[in-house]
Amino acid sequence: MERVVRVIISLSFVFYLLALVVLLFLGTRGFIFTDLSLIEYIKRSSNFVPFKTISTYIKAIFDGSMNMDIPIKNLVGNLFMFLPMGIYIPYFIKGIYKVSVFSLSMTILFFVIEVIQLVSRRGSFDIDDFILNMLGALIGFGIWKSTFIQKLLKQKSKHQFQS
Repeated sequence: MERVVRVIISLSFVFYLLALVVLLFLGTRGFIFTDLSLIEYIKRSSNFVPFKTISTYIKAIFDGSMNMDIPIKNLVGNLFMFLPMGIYIPYFIKGIYKVSVFSLSMTILFFVIEVIQLVSRRGSFDIDDFILNMLGALIGFGIWKSTFIQKLLKQKSKHQFQS
């Protein structure tokens, strides 16, 4: 039974990673400003000011200045897109059990993703995406570290040793 659960979790992780690749690099955003040099593209499509995009979207939700789908999809989507990573990473990589190690790992991952999106012109570098992705991953990590999940894991390992 242990092996079946591990295979199911592994397969779900593979599908999750494929979905991330599609969302982050192959989605419908398309290439923007393709006639610009990379430096000009970076200048036009980057946001290095924390909470600039987040506050714009929150304001738009309250004053109706934007189609509601845009801020909701961006805020909620970026928040929950990496929540599963907070569960999968400590499940598969046993050395990542401290929040500091997990946070450093996610920081590196998110930085690489943002740079790849920028250089490939499949998106932009937005510090607010980074913040929301990290918050989502930390929520997932909190779920993983929760007493309920940890008790389930201990029960599972007790049954494994008793069999």
